[in-house]
Amino acid sequence: MILCGGSGERLWPASRAAHPKPFLRLTGDRSPFQAAALRAAPLGPLVVVGGAAHAGLIADQLAEIGIEATVLLEPVGRNTALAVAAAAGWVAAQSPGAVVAILAADHHMPDAEAFRAAVRETLAAAEDGAIVTLGLRPSSASEALGYIRPGEAVGAVKPILAFEEKPTAEVAAGLIAAGALWNSGTFVARAATLSAEVVRWAPDVADAVAAALAEAVQRGGATWLGPAVAGAPKIAFDRAVMERTDRGAVLPADFVWSDLGAWDAVMAAQAPDDAGNVLQGAATAPGSSQVLVRAAPGVRVAVVGATRLAVVAERDAVLVTDLDHAQAVRDAGAAGGRFTSLPQAAAELDAWLRTAALPLWGTVGTDDETGGFREGLTLAGHPFDPRRRARVQARQAFVFARAAADGLPGPWASIAERGFDWFATHAGRHDGLFATTLDIAGAQTTPEPHLYEHAFVLLALSALGRGPAAETLLSALDPFRHPHGGYREAGEHPFQANAHMHLLEAAMAWEQADGGGVWTALADELTELALTRFIDPASGALHEFFDAEWRPLAGDAGLIEPGHQFEWAWLLARRPNARRMAAAQRLFEVGRSGFDRGRGVVVNALHPDLTLRDSAARLWPQTEHLKAALILRDETAALEAANAAAAFLDTPVRGVWRERMAADGGFIEQPAPATSLYHLYLAIRELTRFAAEPC
Repeated sequence: MILCGGSGERLWPASRAAHPKPFLRLTGDRSPFQAAALRAAPLGPLVVVGGAAHAGLIADQLAEIGIEATVLLEPVGRNTALAVAAAAGWVAAQSPGAVVAILAADHHMPDAEAFRAAVRETLAAAEDGAIVTLGLRPSSASEALGYIRPGEAVGAVKPILAFEEKPTAEVAAGLIAAGALWNSGTFVARAATLSAEVVRWAPDVADAVAAALAEAVQRGGATWLGPAVAGAPKIAFDRAVMERTDRGAVLPADFVWSDLGAWDAVMAAQAPDDAGNVLQGAATAPGSSQVLVRAAPGVRVAVVGATRLAVVAERDAVLVTDLDHAQAVRDAGAAGGRFTSLPQAAAELDAWLRTAALPLWGTVGTDDETGGFREGLTLAGHPFDPRRRARVQARQAFVFARAAADGLPGPWASIAERGFDWFATHAGRHDGLFATTLDIAGAQTTPEPHLYEHAFVLLALSALGRGPAAETLLSALDPFRHPHGGYREAGEHPFQANAHMHLLEAAMAWEQADGGGVWTALADELTELALTRFIDPASGALHEFFDAEWRPLAGDAGLIEPGHQFEWAWLLARRPNARRMAAAQRLFEVGRSGFDRGRGVVVNALHPDLTLRDSAARLWPQTEHLKAALILRDETAALEAANAAAAFLDTPVRGVWRERMAADGGFIEQPAPATSLYHLYLAIRELTRFAAEPC
C-alpha cells in the first residue's frame, strides 16, 4: 500500500498543492512515488491511495514506469489514518488473510532489495497479529524526524516502548545513545489487524471509511471513495493507532533511508560534484561549495562564491535558503502561490474586496449622471463603457445589494437601488420583460429578451427584496417554457444548460428569502432537470448544449466547461441530499479534469471526452472552482483556486482584474469586465465564511 498524501511544504517552491513532493523528480529521473512503486511491486499487488486532485498524476506516473496498481482516490484529504484504514478495508474485502506493507510515496530508499528483505523479515510477526514498523538506525541526531524506543525481545522484531516525535538535537542524541531508531513510516501487518485496530482506537475514522467504501464507485480505472470521507477527523495513523495499540513492534534496519523532508535532505540524498555541489537543470555554481541549485525548465541560475545554500528557481517563484535553515521553508511559503493557508487567503481577498473592489466599482464603475453601471474598467482604473447589457446591470445591482445585506460598510444599498432603477426604467418592455442591450444613454439597442439576462434580474430582485416584482417577472417568462421541461433560450442555441443554472441560483435565493412556494417548486424542477438531462449518467459531466429533446450535442457542438461543472456542483451541494451530493462531487471531479497543474489554473473548455479543447483560462472559472471546493470541503483544491484567482488580481490599480490568461501563462491586456465582480464577490464571501468556521 503506497500512501500519496505528502504535501512537501518544506520543498517549496518546487512542491505545490497541484504537483506535490511525491510526484517531483527530486533525486533523479524517477519521482519518489515511482521509485516506491518499483521498490514495492516485487512484494505483491500494489494498492495506491491518493487524493482525487492527483488522479491524473498517479495514472500518468504509473503508466510511465509500466506498473499496474489498484488506485483508491479520496475526494478530501484526511491524513494517513483514513488512508491506511481505507486501503486495509479494501484489501481485507478482497483477500481476508492478506498481509500488507504500507509505505509512503515520498521517501528515498535507494537499496530496494534491502528494503524488501526487511519487509520479508517482519512477515512472521505480522502474521501473528503485530503491526511492525521498520526502524532505521540513525546516522545523525536529526531534529526533523520521529524516533522509536524499542523494547527487549528474543528475535529481530522488538516491541515498541514509546514514540518520540521530532525532539531537540540534545534529546535526539540521548535517544540514539539509548538505542532509539528513526521512525521510517513503513508498517507491515495483516489487513484485518489494521482494520480492527482502527475500529478500536479511531472509531470515527472507521465509521467514515466503512461508509466511504460502501459508496465507492469505479471510474477511469480507479476506485473513488464516497463523500463520507469528509466526515472523518484529520489524524495521522501513528497518532490514531500506533501510539495507542499494544500490537506495535519494530524491526531495526540498516539500509539508507531519507524522508526527503527538506532541501538539505534532498541534497544529502545525491552524489555531489568535486566542490560538494548538487546542480539540477540549467544551473552553475562557480566558486561555490556545498550548494544545491535547482533550475526549472526554461530557467537559468548561477550561484557565485556561495557556501551551504539551496537555490530553487521555478518559473514563478525563487527560494534562497541557508541549508542549515531548510526546515523553516514551510513558514516562508511552503504551500506555493501567494497564499499558504485558507485563513490568509480569506483575510487578503476580503480586504481587497472591501477596500479596493467595491469602492472602485461603486464610484468609477457607475455613471454619475444616470446611475447605471459601466461595462468595465481599464487596468488603470478608467471607465470602459461601450454599451449597457442587462446582465451587467443586474449583476452589479445584486453585488451591491448583497454587500449591504452582508453588513459591509459603504453606500452599497443606494448604489444598488439607483443602478437597478435606471436599468428597469430604460430596459423595460411592454410584456414585463427586459431588453438585452442598451446604449449608454438608455436606448434599447437589442430589445429581444434573453432568458439568461432575466435569471440575473431575478437574482438582483432577491438581493433588493422586491418580491412582487420577482413573481411578476417569473410569470412573464412563461413564453420561454419548453414542452420537454425547463426553458428555451433566445438565439442560435435555444436548448442549453447555462441559463437554467442561473435561474436555479435565483430560485434558491428566493427560496431562502421567502421560505419556498413557487420558488421551491422551480428550484426542484431545475435541479431534477440537471440530474436527469444535463448531467451525463455515464461520465457525470454536465453538457452545455442540447437538441429539442434535451439530448447533448456531439462533435464540435459538444462542450464541457469546467467552470460550469463547479457552479452546478456548488448549487446542488447547497440543497443537499445523497443524490445531489453524489452528483456535485462527480461534477467537481470532472471540473478538476480541466485544472492545468503547470499554470495552476482551470482552463476554459474540454471536449465531451474530457480532453483539452481550449487551454486559455478566464478569471470566473477560478472563482467557481473555489466555491465548489469550499462547499465540498476540499481544502487543497480551495487553496489552489484562491491562488489562481489572486493571480488575476495582480494589476496596476487595486480593485480591477485581468480577465484572460493565454495558454503560455501570460495575461491578455484588456479592460476588466464588470460581470466578474459577481463571481468574485460570491467566492470571496464563501471563503471568508469558511475561514471563520470553528475548527
